Amino acid sequence: MPHEHETDTTTDALEPLASNEIALDEDLAKVRRRMIREAAQAIDIIKFAINALWEMDESSRKQISKIEKEIDKEEVRIEQECYRILALKNPFAADFRLIAFILRVNSDIERVADHASSINKIMSKLDSEDFQWPESLREMGERIPVMCEQLLRAVVNTDAELAKSVVQQDRAIDKLDSQAFDEISDMIEDDPENASNYMLIYRIARELERVGDLLGNIAEGILYLVTGNIVRHTPRKKKKPS
Repeated sequence: MPHEHETDTTTDALEPLASNEIALDEDLAKVRRRMIREAAQAIDIIKFAINALWEMDESSRKQISKIEKEIDKEEVRIEQECYRILALKNPFAADFRLIAFILRVNSDIERVADHASSINKIMSKLDSEDFQWPESLREMGERIPVMCEQLLRAVVNTDAELAKSVVQQDRAIDKLDSQAFDEISDMIEDDPENASNYMLIYRIARELERVGDLLGNIAEGILYLVTGNIVRHTPRKKKKPS
């Protein structure tokens, strides 16, 4: 199955930092480009895992595992590069915020790949194709790739408005996760013979919900990069009791 993004899963060794005579911007641009390539790989792997799930495609497992391992290695390289810049160039103000953003996003990207791998492993445990996918799970599987694409554009363009949209969509994923629990509970009651499969399916829903959380975290990081304000744990409006 072709990927949306044609990204090379191999990465070069760390590029040497620019000399003191060259602007810090060049070093930051290099590590930012690496982060964007890594993000594109993570988007590929989560979309690949979701598509493989609907098609019950066992041949995808080795490929997903290979890409995940490359992302794991690149996460370490990017983190090392960021710390080298911090130690040798002493960035401050907006430059420091960019490094903080890259470090945070770098970690979240690696976790997205982990969840894609988890979905892949859960899929291998499903012992039958004779069951119905919950509609809420289907919708989560449709929404997550769209969020991924929007988030990548927001990262590339440092687009705060698009980032806000991704944060809002994460909240929709949370609601779908709750719906999946209710829907799967009903399915188990109606079809107890497939209870073990439905429990595995709910684990997939939880993995997708966590991916949504990570995408929302990265989007909040973009807002931090643009405004300098940390927006995590911002209280949400409480619903009026019915």
